[in-house]
Amino acid sequence: MQNTAGGLESRSGLRDESTMTKDPMLPVDDEARLLAKRLMRTARSGALATYDGAAGLPFASLVQVGTDLDGSPLILTSELSAHTRLLAADPRCSVLLSAIGKGDPLAHPRLTLLAEAERLERDAPRTQHIRRRYLAQHPKAALYVDFPDFSFWRLNLTWGSLNGGFGRAYRLERTDLLADLSAFPDFYEGEAGAVEHMNTDHREAVGLYATKLLGAQEGAWRLVGIDPEGLQLALGDEILRLTFPKALENVGDLRRMLVDLAQQARGTSA
Repeated sequence: MQNTAGGLESRSGLRDESTMTKDPMLPVDDEARLLAKRLMRTARSGALATYDGAAGLPFASLVQVGTDLDGSPLILTSELSAHTRLLAADPRCSVLLSAIGKGDPLAHPRLTLLAEAERLERDAPRTQHIRRRYLAQHPKAALYVDFPDFSFWRLNLTWGSLNGGFGRAYRLERTDLLADLSAFPDFYEGEAGAVEHMNTDHREAVGLYATKLLGAQEGAWRLVGIDPEGLQLALGDEILRLTFPKALENVGDLRRMLVDLAQQARGTSA
């Protein structure tokens, strides 16, 4: 047999049947889940694909992406945008998130999320929480977030396709991608207070989370999001994800987790 770029071929020139029928998807494990969730929590933009029913063709556009507490993608769109009109007509969509790095772009992880978009009522309490979280992740959006033609959309996931690099493909279900919030009915309020408290009174600890636990550069790091599975930290246009060693079981665990992480970070600086 001759080894070619297309795979193994027999002497007759036909591809090996086992190569043709092999399932390219790997079993989903914790490493794949963590990678997918890190992409979801750190990507600042993505390629949104909607369906143009009149043309009978897909339509792709670049959008800023934030995340809700459970990790669901959030987008903020104007009525002037083509993708807003298309989502209103057909909420089925997908968004591609990708890690950016040097070299071959296909060697870096990327995640395609399939979803149905839900337009959020502007004055609903839930939307106000989402507005706060989105602006923490995208502060420059404050310039236009309250324009009357802008709306938030939540992308309610159905499943995802993760490519962690060459030969590392996974199909992930909704439960693989999202944090379980069933034990946290009031987490929005607790998160808002904790973020403000940490950024105001414990800026040193926030910086140590980034530099000592994640190996990031020194700078004025700030906390932009907390969820039951981890933290989001930002410096300028960069967002990092710090996953908790163990997911929180209740909101009362949060303070202890933040203290433990600070002690761990200070220990690494000795």
